[in-house]
Amino acid sequence: MEQVHWSIKTFEELSTQELYNIMTERINIFVVEQECPYPELDGKDIDAYHLVAQSEDGAIMAYARIFQSGSYYEQASIGRVIVNENYRGQGLGKQLMRKAIHFVLHDLHETEIKIQAQHYLENFYQSFGFLSVSEVYIHDLIPHLDMLYTYCQNKEKDYE
Repeated sequence: MEQVHWSIKTFEELSTQELYNIMTERINIFVVEQECPYPELDGKDIDAYHLVAQSEDGAIMAYARIFQSGSYYEQASIGRVIVNENYRGQGLGKQLMRKAIHFVLHDLHETEIKIQAQHYLENFYQSFGFLSVSEVYIHDLIPHLDMLYTYCQNKEKDYE
């Protein structure tokens, strides 16, 4: 796998080109690939931290946005989790989630993380310690469920 450059930035710290690349990749995956016409730009990016994995030429390899508690949910939150199709199957999704969880626990000093997960990824998120806390429901034409990570139940895991 080629060199990965990781960064976590606030909205204000993102360059115009970085923001454009992130939005392009999110739309390519959530709207085009998943054939789900919905307003991807939801006005919440301004309050988020943006965890980005970029290739040496600046291509978005993986991405997630992270919210402090009270910004999106009562708990901290991780969302818009993506891996560019050209980089799938290389473990980037796992690296991305480990880095996101580490940032929430160690930099934001949060103890709970709530996510709105696509149902088919339930086992993936469970592997990090997330527990399902809702029934499956349809959101933007795709089956989802709410999941919760609680530090006290997972404190033996040390995400880097």
